[in-house]
Amino acid sequence: MRRSHPITQSNTGPAATSRSTREIVVRVFRYLRPYPWMAVGTIACALVSLLASLVYPRLTGIVVDEIIRGGRSEWLIRATVGVALAFFVRDLFNGLRIWLNNSFEQRVIVDIRREVYGKMQRLPARWFDQRSSGDLMTRVLEDVNSMERFLIDGMEQGVVAVISILGILFLMFSKQPALAWVAMIPLPILAGGALWYTLTAHARYRAQRQASSAMGALLMDNLQGVRQIKSFVREAHEDRRFAERADELRQGTLGVMKVWAVYQPAMAFAAALGTALVLWIGGQRVIDGRMPVGQLIEFLLYLALFYGPVGQLHSLNQMLQAARASGERIFDILDASGEVSAAAAAKTNAPGGPGVITYQDVDFEYEAGRMALSGISFSARPGEVVALVGPTGAGKTTLVSLLPRFYTATHGTIHLDDRDVLEISLETLRARIAVVSQEPFLFNGTVRENIAYGRLDATSDELVAAAQAANCHEFIVRLPESYETHVGERGVKLSVGEKQRISIARALLKNAPVLILDEATASVDTGTERQIQEALARLMKGRTSLVIAHRLSTIRDADQILVLQGGRIVQRGNHLELMTEGGLYRKLWNYQTAADEMIAAKDLEGANSAGKVLVGS
Repeated sequence: MRRSHPITQSNTGPAATSRSTREIVVRVFRYLRPYPWMAVGTIACALVSLLASLVYPRLTGIVVDEIIRGGRSEWLIRATVGVALAFFVRDLFNGLRIWLNNSFEQRVIVDIRREVYGKMQRLPARWFDQRSSGDLMTRVLEDVNSMERFLIDGMEQGVVAVISILGILFLMFSKQPALAWVAMIPLPILAGGALWYTLTAHARYRAQRQASSAMGALLMDNLQGVRQIKSFVREAHEDRRFAERADELRQGTLGVMKVWAVYQPAMAFAAALGTALVLWIGGQRVIDGRMPVGQLIEFLLYLALFYGPVGQLHSLNQMLQAARASGERIFDILDASGEVSAAAAAKTNAPGGPGVITYQDVDFEYEAGRMALSGISFSARPGEVVALVGPTGAGKTTLVSLLPRFYTATHGTIHLDDRDVLEISLETLRARIAVVSQEPFLFNGTVRENIAYGRLDATSDELVAAAQAANCHEFIVRLPESYETHVGERGVKLSVGEKQRISIARALLKNAPVLILDEATASVDTGTERQIQEALARLMKGRTSLVIAHRLSTIRDADQILVLQGGRIVQRGNHLELMTEGGLYRKLWNYQTAADEMIAAKDLEGANSAGKVLVGS
């Protein structure tokens, strides 16, 4: 039965989806739930510190109006000690707040990063095809920090600032209501400025984050391609490209800071006007004898404590806009459709089977209207080798990528041991498939760690046995630290052939019933190819093997050869049948044979020339 599957598109493109500030804030604050007491403790310390700060204005007013003017020197030392104790309590609890705040934020950072990284591990290959590694690294590192900064510091500053403003307003109105109303004159200006900044800041912060990601993406590409840059002598070219990205980031950052450079001083000046007005009106009241000078000083100190939290709210607004831009980019990852849906969680694991593969009338499109495979049907049994050949872009790699569900077929069905692969959990499915790719990837660790990646619980004897079967044990023991030698990033300290044999050892250790070989000998010399072929013969024994062939001579003994062109199977059969039939396969064979003979002739000619030179000398 022909089954149709909708083309699954990532629910977010490379650009972040616009989200409201309220949505970002609500979602961000759920990361506080696991640590309620740390959140309460941080705010409590800040409030105690604030209350201690309020002692100073009150005692200062008493000292000026009652102790100094009254000549009561015996109370001066007590008031001074009281002020010192208040400052001690303020700074003690401020220190506790800082310690608790940092512990709190580091826990939250780890939680967010683990959630983002865990989600990325479960996203389909199609999602990564549309994004650069540098951009994703920027999101996990920088954007998480920006979002967390608002989450922890913003929460604390916001709550304390609001409580401070309300508390100090109460004190000011209870003591000097007339002056308190004078102090409120700049508030409409402050509120209007905050509203304007909130409505206009998002575009600037989004542009700045995108510029940062673009620079990170370029840096990642250049670090990974440093040998190509050097071999083509493109250092100056790449320097110019990086300078352009760096300048875009500079402009994006300056776009944010230029507005902030106007907004923040303007709001500070508006607040200062309130202080000036209070000083003018209050000073006149003192001169007229309607108000003691100590009460004016006390009110001015309260006013300073009032405008401080107001300024904090403006800084919090800047923090909020930065967090919103970063939150959009983080939630684009968290909201992307993963490989395992809710329905997939209920699917049963397929029992272990021999590894029979069946493709039935399979089509695949990377995107609507872009057909990559059409009408693919074949089967493979344990111990059989099915080779895939054809020109570049024929769909060979795409075909094998559908089996472990790196991509999902648009139409048709794929079965493993009489079970539709869509009905098998991804963990079970992929545990039964081993992949050896054309470009072997090694992690930046030791040789032992890279081989053991095939089965983490393997014993040392099993690991060495896999290395011996893969023809890599001999060169491994010659390395400086044998199996404990670090291979460098992407295995840079090893040759292509050595990396390939280690990847084969990894696949042997996995011991999966199904094997996918994606042009595993395409980039090595003849001698290394012979060693790899011996290792592959051991690896394929008794397994169902799908082999993408670059050199046709390596698959002439395959049980079945599928010839692909334009995403379709145009020929099938063994080597002799296809050579007799003619068509594309024989053309490819003849072309490769002629090319190999030409290369061999040139090598022989070169060797003869070298021999003549030696004889002549």
